[in-house]
Amino acid sequence: MDKIKSIRLFTLPNALTLANLVAGAIAIVVALKTGNYELSFWLIIAAAVFDFFDGFAARLLKQQSELGVQLDSLADDISFGLAPAVVMYEVYCNTTSYYSLDQGVMQPLGYLVFIIAAFSALRLAKFNIDTTQSTEFEGLPTPANALMLMSLATLYANGQVELYQEHVLLISVAASLLLVSPIRMFALKFKSFRWADNKLRYGFLLAALSFIIFFTAYSIVAIIVLYIVVSTLRWMFVAKK
Repeated sequence: MDKIKSIRLFTLPNALTLANLVAGAIAIVVALKTGNYELSFWLIIAAAVFDFFDGFAARLLKQQSELGVQLDSLADDISFGLAPAVVMYEVYCNTTSYYSLDQGVMQPLGYLVFIIAAFSALRLAKFNIDTTQSTEFEGLPTPANALMLMSLATLYANGQVELYQEHVLLISVAASLLLVSPIRMFALKFKSFRWADNKLRYGFLLAALSFIIFFTAYSIVAIIVLYIVVSTLRWMFVAKK
């Protein structure tokens, strides 16, 4: 009983985590009620910012706790699991079959996109107990996956990419498998700022900046695809050695 009483619910890191969750929840409502995928996308960016600063604040204030770890995963599955799944489902419902297949068959298949939320939960639960992911990740991090999918939905809504139902299903399944894949993906965590220790990180950040400058609208998708490709090649090279 004394241990339960000692748990602090209302701390600054927990408040930031809850802000992450609320931003994700609002993004879902906006997508369902207004179909404004761009606003939903910006809300998920806000959620990602809150997600970054809750950990930063916890370390700075020395308020790391088991409660904070569990709360962070619950919030992340809403913002980076359920929200992109809902948006991709909405995109699916607003598209048609590339092969003109019967919608009586295709529409129920749309529920398959919620594998994004399910595999996000699986990845987050594994992350909480996996001690090997302190310096790098195993599988695509959920915020990166969410931003890629939300950005793709925004591009579709703005007429900048053409999507069909088959595309949405394929992308959703592929992204979900990346979440739980064994691929070791580098983290943008700097223990020092020396070039020798961070060649990959500095090179990636330079490429990301170039994408933002030259491919503005497509930059988020391009950056995350680059992250996946570079991480996969690095993982394969290390495994081969």
